Amino acid sequence: MSSVANTAWIEHIRALAAEKDAVILAHNYQMDIIQDVAHHVGDSLGLSRIAANATESTIIFCGVHFMAETAKILSPDKTVLIPDAAAGCSLADTINADQLRAWKAQYPGAVVVSYVNTTAAVKAETDICCTSANAVAVVESIPADQEVLFLPDQFLGAHVQRLTGRTNMHIWMGECHVHAGINGEELKAQVDAEPDAELYIHPECGCATSALYLASSGVVPAERTHILSTGGMIEAAATSTARKVLVATETGMLHQLRRVNKKTDFQPVNRAAVCKYMKMITPEKLERSLTHGTDVVEVPVDIADRARLSVERMIAIGTPSRVGE
Repeated sequence: MSSVANTAWIEHIRALAAEKDAVILAHNYQMDIIQDVAHHVGDSLGLSRIAANATESTIIFCGVHFMAETAKILSPDKTVLIPDAAAGCSLADTINADQLRAWKAQYPGAVVVSYVNTTAAVKAETDICCTSANAVAVVESIPADQEVLFLPDQFLGAHVQRLTGRTNMHIWMGECHVHAGINGEELKAQVDAEPDAELYIHPECGCATSALYLASSGVVPAERTHILSTGGMIEAAATSTARKVLVATETGMLHQLRRVNKKTDFQPVNRAAVCKYMKMITPEKLERSLTHGTDVVEVPVDIADRARLSVERMIAIGTPSRVGE
């Protein structure tokens, strides 16, 4: 679409949303135009809070399916729609409820901490959820002598373990295929090419461990290496005076960073870091969803009731957005 067509379409969708009493939520990894039309753009935690307090009768979640499920869990009396129900998540698919129950049986009494990137059924088997923004705070809220099962992201788990120094933390070996593909070799090559650039690195990335090693060994300046949630990246970008920032996460994040800071040059560490599931939500599908009420997200009541406890505990925990700082 041209900029004029974009503006006209956004006005049309906003008017349609008002007519349908709907609020549009979009994750930071969505297409630029989807982010621009949404009433609220953010990370999983921020959008969860908005969903829980939404006054509209319908929530349209432009993200992946587990996010829309979370909105339904928090707002069971509202209609929750996702423009394409097939928009899944490779990380969420790395563990199911049966696998989690078997893992829990090996560690009776352990506290289960699930990254919000999980299905409703897994959340129902969880004691407390977390996001990358509050994972450290969540784990630190658990008594030090109690074992922790952290799932499903191995890179975020390793990052939390480093920061907390926790030795009784067991980590599920799951990963996001997009973030796992951003590796240490690519990061080092980018740093070598741009020695003065700052680094924003999502803790799900396969390069997060490499980044911390490079910083500690002096290959890259530690003061310019930031391990951040997506929300933390926006907060840091808003006040950055850096000439250039290399960003290690899904490339949709660049749109919000460039919106809050037009002077800094934000560039991806890996231009191929594109989540095909996030990009399944297109303008055509969003308009269809608003017009026809598709696709409806449902969560069985018994699962939703149990999952809600773990999500509400997550929301109640303090959320320092600058993870690792």
